[in-house]
Amino acid sequence: MGSMADYQTLIYYKYTKLPNAEEFAQEHLQFCKELGLVGRVLIGYEGINGTVSGTKEQCRQYMDHLKHQPAFEGITFKVDDVAKFSFAKMHVRFRDEIVAFDLNEEEDVDPNVESGQHLEPGKFRELKDRDDVVVLDVRNKLETDVGKFKNAKTLNIDQFRDFPQHIDELEPYKDKKIIAYCTGGIRCEKATAYLKRKGFNDVYQLNGGIINYYKKTGGEDFEGQCYVFDRRITVNVNDVNPNVISTCEVCGTETTKLINCANPECNKHFIICENCANEREGCCSKECQQHPRKRYYDGSGFYMKGLETLRQKEQEAESWP
Repeated sequence: MGSMADYQTLIYYKYTKLPNAEEFAQEHLQFCKELGLVGRVLIGYEGINGTVSGTKEQCRQYMDHLKHQPAFEGITFKVDDVAKFSFAKMHVRFRDEIVAFDLNEEEDVDPNVESGQHLEPGKFRELKDRDDVVVLDVRNKLETDVGKFKNAKTLNIDQFRDFPQHIDELEPYKDKKIIAYCTGGIRCEKATAYLKRKGFNDVYQLNGGIINYYKKTGGEDFEGQCYVFDRRITVNVNDVNPNVISTCEVCGTETTKLINCANPECNKHFIICENCANEREGCCSKECQQHPRKRYYDGSGFYMKGLETLRQKEQEAESWP
């Protein structure tokens, strides 16, 4: 245990028609459990969106399983070598949408036919600083606060479903080339489709998102860290010219630490430095620190059912010969 080669985390998505999505979700959960994976997968009539973690062999079998199904032909995986499982349990959920956009039926978009042209990481790096280009971050404010591309246009949105409400802010850029990006690419598929629907003609997206850009280019000009939807919370995605752009909301010290408030009735996700996090016992306020249901803060700021059992399993593995 502890070697970065022991485990892997897979990030992936595929927009594809799944008429039996609800039934498939149940079958997929059983398959993942039998394989021994942990993670979070959303399955809907429009496709699959997931992050799973396991041993290298478990992950290989999982990727092979999906790639050999006709519905997921062409699916790609972002693969990270990690030192431990990135989740505590395995969850597969059926949802009407694999990425909530909450458009009415008349405005609804189909990423398979409407999304912006994909740009490979090298081409994105070549174009991103041109005067006729706007690099657009379609993630939420917390994600952009902890990390974003240099000079990227960001939107003050709490959730991706709020993106359509901010479309007017982009009107000044209608005559420019817009290149959207997100963590792994899935939100860009819908965001760029919506932009095209609203009359933005020169629309592109970073293929594979921030994660793929880092793997292919070293992450040049991504400032801060990248928020991810698992136990790691944030990851480094720049080996070329890294820096820190986020600050502790308590004392203002530069930090990339993101935690959930230890008060389960609050559970706010916020940026805080190590010292303030320890002093506040992982809470966002003194009121939360005094809450009777406050969870034990172990320094990670990540809470999930089954996490303690998983930590025990990992500790046992570390003592194996």
